[in-house]
Amino acid sequence: MSHRFEEEQAELVRSVREAGRIALEYFHGELKSWEKKPGDPVSEADLAIDTYLREHLLTTHPDYGWLSEETADDKDRLGKSRVWIVDPIDGTRSFIAGKPEFTVSAALVEDGHPVCAVVFNPVTEEFFEAALRQGSYLNGKKLDCSPGDSLDGTKLLASRKAFEWHNWLEDAPGADFSHINSIAYRMVLVAAQKYDASLSLSAKSEWDVAAADLILSEAGGVSTTSKGKPLLYNRENPTHDTVISSGEALHPALMDLLTDFVPKS
Repeated sequence: MSHRFEEEQAELVRSVREAGRIALEYFHGELKSWEKKPGDPVSEADLAIDTYLREHLLTTHPDYGWLSEETADDKDRLGKSRVWIVDPIDGTRSFIAGKPEFTVSAALVEDGHPVCAVVFNPVTEEFFEAALRQGSYLNGKKLDCSPGDSLDGTKLLASRKAFEWHNWLEDAPGADFSHINSIAYRMVLVAAQKYDASLSLSAKSEWDVAAADLILSEAGGVSTTSKGKPLLYNRENPTHDTVISSGEALHPALMDLLTDFVPKS
């Protein structure tokens, strides 16, 4: 079915597939990496993929803005209605360690809201994609979030220690806790019903979550801050203090759980 962003989505799919191929070459070969600042790793693969995606996506639409983890922020994007938001490798730490828990994540945002999105794990060959009001898909199969509305026995991508510290465990009896380094990957796995929710209680950048946000919402999910505020994009300060993602039915229970939570400034 044709839609308003069909051309952009097709270009995004082509470009991210090729970016995944580039990632695999580095993943299975020799890789140089370093720290941009203490605790913030980057690799030559991040930079190579950033360059490739920027050249291809901006060549086809030179009037669009650009926001990426690995490109110096050009504030001209703030005057643009449409902006590409990209994380060349979300989960760089896992990528460097040789763990298949990373993704290439890219979205087109219009007036602050994602309208096209791809999240690709090239090692597992999981290709998630979505366009506004067109549904979301994993390798061509339509996605739907879990319809569950209770925290009892949920599968959470969250820190068990955080639940213990805040005395939340009694509100989620039997919950199972897991961790994956890439937040984009965590969110789309919720869209695919592999998990019930992802709770990130520290600040995340727009490029970490923009693509996954659309994929989740098109699967019937919701991503907000811990206070229930929607995630908006292409802002002057491109960060969200928390990111809480789940199926729509479960989201109210998560908001109740987090009523008194105060994010670190």
